[in-house]
Amino acid sequence: MENHTVPSIETVLAYIEEHLNGKLELNALADAVHYSKYHLHRMFTETVGMTIHDYALRRQLTECAKLLIFSKKPILDIALIGGYESQQAFTVAFKAMYKLPPAEYRRRQSFYPLQLRFSLQNGVQNARIKKSNIRFAELADIPAWMELTRLVIDGYPHLDEADYIKKLKDSIRQKQALILKDGDMAVGILAFSYAGGSIEFMGVHPQYRSSGVQRVFLDKLMEDLLPGREVSMTTYRAGDRADTGHRKMLKQLGFAEKELLLEFGYPTQRFVLSPKTEEVRSSEQTAKHACKGI
Repeated sequence: MENHTVPSIETVLAYIEEHLNGKLELNALADAVHYSKYHLHRMFTETVGMTIHDYALRRQLTECAKLLIFSKKPILDIALIGGYESQQAFTVAFKAMYKLPPAEYRRRQSFYPLQLRFSLQNGVQNARIKKSNIRFAELADIPAWMELTRLVIDGYPHLDEADYIKKLKDSIRQKQALILKDGDMAVGILAFSYAGGSIEFMGVHPQYRSSGVQRVFLDKLMEDLLPGREVSMTTYRAGDRADTGHRKMLKQLGFAEKELLLEFGYPTQRFVLSPKTEEVRSSEQTAKHACKGI
């Protein structure tokens, strides 16, 4: 990553936070960091893991959802605060992401964010992206784990943090939680189930996703902990506007689409990754040895 990228993107993130009450113009953002809008779009997407438009939309709707739960403001006022020209336009956008109209979301009184304020790290290192550096998480890792969870919350609809931490502690005690850290920072986390062979949660720091962390975690899981087992994971259904690329990521990792589900009232789909055959494992070992000999 270029040395100037992090401060430039941080400037954009701060600008977005200051303009959540209106429509964000890419030209204005580009002017704020002195880049062309095309270069800024590419740089932001590569660094944050989603487009500026998707990030800003999710941030705006998260703040609107907060007002629906924690204030008594009329829905029309909240729509205008969020930069929408009408209550109808707000309702369409809100329902597409939260799967509930604003009035029903307010009635249920259960707030959860689509996107929290993104923060970047300077001095990102990729030297430790090896299977041997992945270990079982400990209770002392929970603060770092949760910091990463909040950063990648876009991949987990309807995440109840209090309930999540309770389940995380159980997973840690049962040796069903893996973590990869760079210093004090968690760059990859994975909670799984021995019984069901399912991945309950997998998160990778956006600044490390190009390093192949997801694949290394899957190798650790399927080669060392669940050898010969099928592994499954659920994510967004096809066409869900809340998906920032998680279906695509699972398909790139070799997962296949399976049945449609409804989890906590949210429409999802199960994906399955078949165990590696002996032929595939042998081929991979040969490739690794060849690389070492170069």
